[in-house]
Amino acid sequence: MARTDRLFRLLHAMRVLPAPVTAARLAEETGVSLRSLYRDIDALRAAGARIEGERGYGYRLIEDVALPPQTFDRIEIEALVLGLSEVRQMGDPALAQAAASVLAKVAATLPDRAEQHLLHAVSQVRRFEARFPRVLDFEGVMATIRAGCWHEEALSLRYADKDGAETERTILPLSIVYLDSKMTLLAWCTLRDAFRMFRLDRIRAVAATGASFRPRRAALLRGYLAELRGGPAAQDTQT
Repeated sequence: MARTDRLFRLLHAMRVLPAPVTAARLAEETGVSLRSLYRDIDALRAAGARIEGERGYGYRLIEDVALPPQTFDRIEIEALVLGLSEVRQMGDPALAQAAASVLAKVAATLPDRAEQHLLHAVSQVRRFEARFPRVLDFEGVMATIRAGCWHEEALSLRYADKDGAETERTILPLSIVYLDSKMTLLAWCTLRDAFRMFRLDRIRAVAATGASFRPRRAALLRGYLAELRGGPAAQDTQT
């Protein structure tokens, strides 16, 4: 790993791990020896990063030279914390981890007083039950669907309707929608030759096909959203 990449990885680890974080833990996260880790800490300090702590006690990142200072007023900080708290409660492990990472990065760019406002925000979200139903290999299903949307590639889908009858189909994934109690996938279904909304808890298997539908996704998504605005009948298209 190039030294620059390693230093950025070290900064990220110091942002997201609970402080103070030991040198041994940082060395494990960045895949270097303790001796190299100490040199990297010194290099970051020389570059302008404010890092408190020393060998044997652990380290705390006070000011992150890699990220520009951010200015948020107190209500903006509350909105940021509340929004990311909601994301962390969605029942989607990848998004929950990403939200925690975003919050840590933002905290690292704030002045000390604003950082305290963020760490002790009065607005939080707590859900005592899972918001969305788990499906077999939930993380794998989500990763495949996201990749299909991002890369504009068709997916092969095995899907069960409300009566449990299963069908095999190819879809063009457009967007993941988080409703109050379930997650759905908006897509163009080649089997029905129409837009369809698929509930994730009814997906039995999903796989990438490698077939690109770029650059149709943006236009298809606009068309589907326009159709959904047509009324309840247009929204009830789960098959």
